[in-house]
Amino acid sequence: MAMKNEGIDKHFAAYSGWRKGLADNISEFREWLHSQQLSDTQVDQRLDHVLTTLRDDKLYIAFVAEFARGKSELINAIFFSKFGQRILPSSAGRTTMCPTELMYDPDAEPTLRLLPIETRKSGTTITEYKGFSEEWTTVPLDLKSPANMAEVLRHIAEIKLVPREEAQALALHVAEDESQVGMRLNESGEVEIPRWRYAIINFPHPLLEQGLVILDTPGLNALGAEPELTLNLLPSAHAVLFVLAADAGVTKSDIEVWREHISAHKDSNNKGRLVVLNKIDGLWDELRDWDEVQREIDRQIRETAKHLNIPEHNIHPVSAQKALFGKIKGERKTLERSRIMALEDALGKELIPAKREIIREHITDDLDEIIDAMRAIITQRLKGVKEHMGELSNLNGKNMDVIEHMMKKVKVDKEVFEKSLQRFQATRSIFAKQTNQLYSHLNLKGLTTVIAETKKDMEISMTTAGLKACMQKFFNYALHTMQEVASQTQEIKELMEGVYKKFQEEHGLSKVRPGGFSVMRYLREIKRLQAKHEQFTKSLSLVVTEQKAVTRKFYESSVAKVRAIYKMANRDADSWLRTIMNPMEAQVRERQIQLRRRLESIKHIHQASDTLEDRIGELEHIREGINEQQQALESRIKAILAVLNGADTADGRRQKKRA
Repeated sequence: MAMKNEGIDKHFAAYSGWRKGLADNISEFREWLHSQQLSDTQVDQRLDHVLTTLRDDKLYIAFVAEFARGKSELINAIFFSKFGQRILPSSAGRTTMCPTELMYDPDAEPTLRLLPIETRKSGTTITEYKGFSEEWTTVPLDLKSPANMAEVLRHIAEIKLVPREEAQALALHVAEDESQVGMRLNESGEVEIPRWRYAIINFPHPLLEQGLVILDTPGLNALGAEPELTLNLLPSAHAVLFVLAADAGVTKSDIEVWREHISAHKDSNNKGRLVVLNKIDGLWDELRDWDEVQREIDRQIRETAKHLNIPEHNIHPVSAQKALFGKIKGERKTLERSRIMALEDALGKELIPAKREIIREHITDDLDEIIDAMRAIITQRLKGVKEHMGELSNLNGKNMDVIEHMMKKVKVDKEVFEKSLQRFQATRSIFAKQTNQLYSHLNLKGLTTVIAETKKDMEISMTTAGLKACMQKFFNYALHTMQEVASQTQEIKELMEGVYKKFQEEHGLSKVRPGGFSVMRYLREIKRLQAKHEQFTKSLSLVVTEQKAVTRKFYESSVAKVRAIYKMANRDADSWLRTIMNPMEAQVRERQIQLRRRLESIKHIHQASDTLEDRIGELEHIREGINEQQQALESRIKAILAVLNGADTADGRRQKKRA
């Protein structure tokens, strides 16, 4: 009987519980704000955005290895042992010829989708092709038959023979000799290439259902041929497992994959980058005692750490083949000797905290601004009631003249406030002008023009230095644009801060400030792409015709990424501009309600339709209600922050119930 996978499941279950606990708290908070008339359309939209971020959250794990390192077997062992057999093709030699993504979309049937290799000629990226289902070959998966499923998935490893010119037209580098990385020519002068450019397996595995996405990436050939993997898919992975083989040691191409494509993607501490030393069962020798085997494994770990310049604790020795066997047959001793559970535990410990931190960063700004705005509204409500009660207490025993004078004073206050409001509204035209300037910097048409010009310049360039200069010019344009956006958003923020400050000082409103807009993440991403380009052009040693094809491919992937950055910046700027006036507008609404209430109270007393005591009593009741509202707000905020900052989900729920 197959053994239960407890290693990574345990960490995923904890993470899913945290996400659900946080979403539950925020959903209840949103409903409570509605019931207390504290919410508006913008607040509702922001909380919806937070909930969508939590609901649609994905965790990406990339498996990277040169050929024959047992990478597909490792994926089978960690994720698919419950089927009682191998699911991904896993045999000696080159099996995964095309990059493969394993994910689950509940709105689509379980299928294998295959993108033909010929699509490389189009200049369209894999990410863009994901939106065009008709370009893919789709094969259904029969979940009731593991054997049929394994048969269908063998398509991933399919190859085809094409003339050398065809391979070069697809921007696939043909190796001239054994020392070079690339596709190999056979005796007939043909090249063996993958039939498929990319594969997507949609499959209802429990971990995939919770939002895990696995990227299975072949070695240096695929990484060099498909720059999008290097520029986009690998850097966005929350964890990368780099698989080596104990029987092969660390080869020159292993070191190249590590340095060029993995270690450079994250901080120098290589957080989220784990090295798997697979096939340790090759060292299990019946003539050696077990301690000697362990010493040999430890020696290989030390050697690997030295070659890759990483700490020894980042290297995990395993036997994927024995792990799969042990799980399927229920043989605990074999499973323990395979060391797979220690790897799964390390993967969970690396992956989950890193991903939780990313989610926190994404939603903290929205939550902080909503919380500040809600606190400001309640503070203003309390202040307004206090002023109103003080005003009425001063009327006690006063004659009609004083009451009429008070009524005139409130009317004047109301008129002054309305004039200020007109000035506040007048700033909208300046705001609109500044906003238009901001959007002119982020204009996608302008970017498209620069992309076309750069491509044209690259086509007529005859040297590597020329190609490099063209690309450098493009990146400089993108960086300059983002710096202009930073300057423009700062101007808008300073304008709004001035408006806020003046309005708050004139009318004694709570001090709230408009939120800022940071372009740091876009700048960082463009600089990363630029650095990858510099690294790429340094390593170019191909013939000019191939150089152009490969460089074009690399450039197209970068362009797609920069375009995506611009779209994201446009979307984020939209959201920021929509909400920048929110805190102020909420205060304005509250102030208008308070002035109207003061005027009505004094009118009623003037007409003797209400006694002064009745009105003061009513206001005391309102004040008590607002105090209770304030306590309930703080209690709910505390419950949300407790879960957000990592407290036990159950504790968060208990605190909320006490609210």
